[in-house]
Amino acid sequence: MPQGFGKLHKAGLIDLPGVNNVYSFSRKSAPAVTPATAAIRCTFAELGEISVCPVSSRYAKASKVWFGLMEKHHYIGNGNLCGAQIRYLVKSSQGYIGALAFSSASWSLKDRDAYIGWTEDARRANLNRVICNSRFLILPVVVVPNLASHVLSLTLSRVAVDWEERYGIQPVLVETFVDPRFTGACYKAANFTYAGKSAGRRNGVAKQIFVQPLCREWKEVLCREPAVFRPSLPEAPRHWAEEEFGAIRLHDDRLKERLYKIAQDFYNSPEATIPEACGTPAGIIGAYRFFQNPKVNMDRVLAPHTEATLERIKQHKVVLVPQDTTTLNHTSHPMMEGLGPINSISDPSIGLLLHDTLAFTESGTPLGIVDAQIWARDPDDPGKKYRRGTLPIEQKESMKWLKSFRKVAEIQKHCPETMLVSMGDRESGIYELFLEAAKEKGPALLIRSERTRKRKVEQEFLWDLMAKKDVAGTLKIHIPHSGSRKSRDAWLDVRFAEVELSPPKSYSETIRVWAVYVLEREPEGEPIEWMLLTTVAVESMADAQKRVEWYSGRRGIEIFHRTLKSGCRIKDRQLETTDRLEVCLGVDMVVAWRIYYLTMLGRETPDAPCTVFFKDIEWKALCCYVTKNPVAPDRPPSISQAVLMVAKMGGHMGRKGDGFPGTQTIWRGLVRLYGAVEMYAILTKQFYPHPMQTGH
Repeated sequence: MPQGFGKLHKAGLIDLPGVNNVYSFSRKSAPAVTPATAAIRCTFAELGEISVCPVSSRYAKASKVWFGLMEKHHYIGNGNLCGAQIRYLVKSSQGYIGALAFSSASWSLKDRDAYIGWTEDARRANLNRVICNSRFLILPVVVVPNLASHVLSLTLSRVAVDWEERYGIQPVLVETFVDPRFTGACYKAANFTYAGKSAGRRNGVAKQIFVQPLCREWKEVLCREPAVFRPSLPEAPRHWAEEEFGAIRLHDDRLKERLYKIAQDFYNSPEATIPEACGTPAGIIGAYRFFQNPKVNMDRVLAPHTEATLERIKQHKVVLVPQDTTTLNHTSHPMMEGLGPINSISDPSIGLLLHDTLAFTESGTPLGIVDAQIWARDPDDPGKKYRRGTLPIEQKESMKWLKSFRKVAEIQKHCPETMLVSMGDRESGIYELFLEAAKEKGPALLIRSERTRKRKVEQEFLWDLMAKKDVAGTLKIHIPHSGSRKSRDAWLDVRFAEVELSPPKSYSETIRVWAVYVLEREPEGEPIEWMLLTTVAVESMADAQKRVEWYSGRRGIEIFHRTLKSGCRIKDRQLETTDRLEVCLGVDMVVAWRIYYLTMLGRETPDAPCTVFFKDIEWKALCCYVTKNPVAPDRPPSISQAVLMVAKMGGHMGRKGDGFPGTQTIWRGLVRLYGAVEMYAILTKQFYPHPMQTGH
């Protein structure tokens, strides 16, 4: 009652009725009625016709009977059912012999969800198509062999229709729980399938879970992803972590905030272990709980970053998308569950294989991660490569190239104004990839062919054919140092032609592509020799030069791998299972991309203001620290100047012959910068939300 009415009543201005001291927060049902049923002991045939009838209303006579039977004979009683529900009475010519009830399914069950195989999004969208057989009773005075399984079959034959009539949704799967004191024999006889055990959170007793499909397409229906794949990107992200991960579909804002915190901690302490990076006990525990959360996996972590990458891709006319494989060596952590061999049979090294795909501008700035596949080889299946000639492509590791290309094709549909060029090294030159690229108008393909594949053109060896072509021109490319090989500038002779590739024995379709053959003119040691095959037309020397420049940009993904492994030190991540490691790897990949992005941003757009990356307090602190001047300049420096100042803090000498700073140098500089910014904020009496607490 509103307080104002009470004051008016006390003042004698209005009269209110007396207070009723009887309170009730639930609707009253009609009193339960327990019908008298004589003992029945006979054969199934002697029992006569059996009918299963739904209870139409909680106030109907049948409802009184249902509650009466459950209250007297069921071990749980006639307690409340959860959510939507429907009840049935079972009758024979000799009277009531049993009762059933169905209600809404359990929200989350680890073993059931694993049996169905649906994603978190699919579970939330389609859970209403699963119902629970929450009560099942055959009266104890009725002893008839096979009766229980027959009643279940009769009920399941009609429950989908009855449920749809009442609630407008047709269920496709029934679940039920069997207490450990029972065997579940009647469910097994009715063709229910054992799906695992519950967690036992309600009363400490884990129950057996049985399921029964109601239609053949049940799995397809339940695993169907909702129309909305992920939320839109935040319009005004608070920090870089929200900008890259803000569109993640986790359905729990606390998990989102935890992801932001982990990403920022990793970014600020890239070479640290997880406990060192997360700092506080709460942060450490939160990080480990996040990695082991069953709702989180690497694909889910990377999906919002890929969405942000797509927006960056749209801003360019041509985007290069190289894909490559690298090994993640975890031999030093042999107790981690799920590792496998990563090298030859004779090499005992174990770990994981990562095949990822990154988007780059033509000038080499990484726009983001497009796809990532990770797996462990089966240690019980050694020497698989020697049987690859007899295996279909779906059973080979080569399938990774097709999966990546298909992911790029999906992105291409959203970027009609941008030409995406999928690129691969010599391992990618499989015929299936050319067929995939030729299917429909999609991303372009540019790969380096391997001589040992003995690719033929009209029964002539491709390499011999191209060597006979006239030299169309020469070009100079820079070869970076690699191991003992020194960096140098190489002059290449260029030949190109449109060719029709002859198919392998298992295929009949030929493929028309353009070949660009380059050979170093006066090599110092082993010559540079590339055979590039592409679906993009090469009709002039300028076109051929552009394709060579494109392929030269494939080195960017190798730099990314080096940054990921040496900068983030993913090999030192100590987690119990590879599933948890994969989630951690998803975060590390985005962190490694971001530092690589800053490194290259200063080269591609050197004159852009540094405010595209740094906050005002950060660039002012940077300038004061580097110049040793307590007064910050009025105008921000350019991004290239800021990058060089950060590099100086990371140990880059900045001499004429030192070249551009690398990713590790930039990373070390950023770690020192955030300490300098905190001190600058204290001295200038400004509030600075340090990235390790609230984001950058």
